[in-house]
Amino acid sequence: MSAIATRNYGLFIDGQWKETVNLDEVIDKCTGSVIGTVSVSTKEDVDHAVESAKKALRKSFHPYERYTVLKKAAEGLMARQEELAVILAEEVGKPINEARGEVARAAQTLEISAEEAKRIHGEGIPVEAAPGSENRQAYTKRVPVGVVAAITPFNVPLNLACHKIGPALAAGNSVILKPAEVTPITALVLAEVFEAAQLPPGRLHVLTGEGPAIGGWLLDNQDVNMFTFTGSPRVGQLIRGKAGLRKVALELGNNSATIIHRDADISEAATVTAQKSFNNAGQVCISVQRVYVHEEVYEEFLAKMKEVTNSLVVGNPKDESVNIGPMIAEKEAIRVEQWVNEAVSSGAVIETGGKREGVFYQPTILTNVHDDMKVCRQEVFGPVVAVTTYQTEEEVIARVNDSEYGLQAGLFTNNLAFAMKVADEIEVGGLMINDTSGYRVDQMPYGGVKKSGSGKEGPKYAIQEMTEERIVVFNL
Repeated sequence: MSAIATRNYGLFIDGQWKETVNLDEVIDKCTGSVIGTVSVSTKEDVDHAVESAKKALRKSFHPYERYTVLKKAAEGLMARQEELAVILAEEVGKPINEARGEVARAAQTLEISAEEAKRIHGEGIPVEAAPGSENRQAYTKRVPVGVVAAITPFNVPLNLACHKIGPALAAGNSVILKPAEVTPITALVLAEVFEAAQLPPGRLHVLTGEGPAIGGWLLDNQDVNMFTFTGSPRVGQLIRGKAGLRKVALELGNNSATIIHRDADISEAATVTAQKSFNNAGQVCISVQRVYVHEEVYEEFLAKMKEVTNSLVVGNPKDESVNIGPMIAEKEAIRVEQWVNEAVSSGAVIETGGKREGVFYQPTILTNVHDDMKVCRQEVFGPVVAVTTYQTEEEVIARVNDSEYGLQAGLFTNNLAFAMKVADEIEVGGLMINDTSGYRVDQMPYGGVKKSGSGKEGPKYAIQEMTEERIVVFNL
């Protein structure tokens, strides 16, 4: 099983492919071998893309045309599913079955975006009810924000790109996509898919190269009307600070918590929690990181979670039997190792895992943790989960809320009153009842509070972010 032949991928600007002199190598995260090279963008390339994107807005691109292109692109992704899955396994290190699932979800994201392109609407405003305006009528309409700069991370490079490109195009915008430096090939193949779907030139551009440089040039260019970013809080704060009055949507980090109440189905809760703690080697914003188990069911839960975790297979992500592949880089595996060792030195106990072999880190369960340990307080973004106990409902809600982050959380319980109490009091963008924080489907609103960001993804909700509301008043 191998990806398409090693080749250089050019930039995609104004419907054309452009190769540059400077190239970056893309590495297979498991083997360390070169799987391709990509062109490095210059400031001139960025400015050219923005100019072309702005110019494309002057040409009509009606809602049904947007629907047709997005639907064709969704079909194009599925036609190349196996090819893209292998690329994801190589450039991300994502297990092949998980990678196939990402391609299918990306296609669904574009399909949902296509459907939403036909549903964008305003509403009638009863201005005639105001004294002196009896002869007036008004309505609102939603109009494209303009040129959207989309900056995406390495961990889900295809679907997260589609979550930005799909709604932006559905809303009538032009998009400039900057993928992560370490996983750019997927985005370039996605551009090929849109090209084959006959997307009008100038509506999508893909710029590869150094993130800080390209991001800075995009922020400096005042013809960019909106920034949509998924990544670290540090970079998100930088973008918000430099964007000024322009629109910004941010999907940032999390240290996701899941609560296991005493009345839950403990075997089911432990199984699902283990499965959703280590997806993509834990490199997912909503992967379970903190687990709070009621003290009455702690031993039963921990035993089952360890059993499931120990059954997970670590290895080459292109092996059909593998559940957990490598981390994105050895330095990240080393960082996780250091965080775990630091926790152990402060009293934490490794129940299973806790070992690193190069770029691989074993799925790890820590117990005897306290809430101020780095593995609980910060975002691990690796295959590590901390399990601890609680006594009262009020205590566990307070401990989950005692975080800078607030993306999603999970709760396993059969107590409706407790579920409603958590829904009212927990400080997150999404609560998953009888599931973990790791649940997401692509049509739902997705976004957090606090340092987890602002704005929502999910095509319907992203379209709201990527349009402006305009009121039209007639004096009849």
